[in-house]
Amino acid sequence: MNNKNGFEIPDFTRSPAVDKVGVEERVSRFQKRSIKNESKMQGLRMALNMIDLTTLEGKDTPGKVRQMCYKAQHLHDVYSGLPTVAAVCVYPSMVKIAKQEVKGSGVKVASVSTAFPSGQAPLDVKIMDTKFAVDQGADEIDMVISRGRFLSADYNFVFDEIATIKEVCGKARLKVILETGELVTLDNVRRASDIAMYAGADFIKTSTGKIQPAATMQVTYTMLEAIRDFMNATGKQIGMKPAGGISNSKLALHNLVMVNETLGSKWLTNEWFRFGASSLANDVLMQIMKAETGVYQSSDYFAID
Repeated sequence: MNNKNGFEIPDFTRSPAVDKVGVEERVSRFQKRSIKNESKMQGLRMALNMIDLTTLEGKDTPGKVRQMCYKAQHLHDVYSGLPTVAAVCVYPSMVKIAKQEVKGSGVKVASVSTAFPSGQAPLDVKIMDTKFAVDQGADEIDMVISRGRFLSADYNFVFDEIATIKEVCGKARLKVILETGELVTLDNVRRASDIAMYAGADFIKTSTGKIQPAATMQVTYTMLEAIRDFMNATGKQIGMKPAGGISNSKLALHNLVMVNETLGSKWLTNEWFRFGASSLANDVLMQIMKAETGVYQSSDYFAID
């Protein structure tokens, strides 16, 4: 059987088993890699430009969204030449405000949908949720899979739901959140990655940020390997977004090394790789300023949101 892109759909019950020990060994090597100062600065600026600044709280207000959108475009005004972040991510009700605030900046507006973060809603509700966000101007949609159905081995249901939401997205790019902290095993992470990509995902994403553990390097590496194998099988490039738990520059750089060595430099742009880690931005900024001035600036000099 083929999907709408003409790719032959594999039997997801036979997704490749993951060598957990092998993954641990590879990740350990990435974590021990020494990075020269020049490459470190390049990597830090790259990481800034790959961040999706996010506010996803019940207490979100238009004012908070506007403040985040300002920071997305003005990360640290005392230091000229910094890039913007890649995107801001908000609930559907805040998309229109965010779109107005980042107009002309190149910063994308992403919106969560499909009853984020639980995914526990009927399909028609998820479709309306997504359609509203797209109609409000969202450039990207971050959907959650139905983890309960996945863990019940109802893989066709999960596939069909993703494919349906992809159709609703129209021109908006679709990021599919696996919520890896609830999938328990790396074998499940690999299987969910395969399902998402063959169903039409433009990106696969680790987590909502609401569940721990989130974006461990072991999980991210497993997903990168799935992307590599999908690319080899279909010729289609898929993006990757680790989200949750990446709060410091050192970990971000280790992730970039891992992406480069697993997938290649073609993925080292925000078109194909993102960090879902708002707190990461300030740590990266502090490291850049340390390299430029020789001293750390106080965190008080950086906006919280």
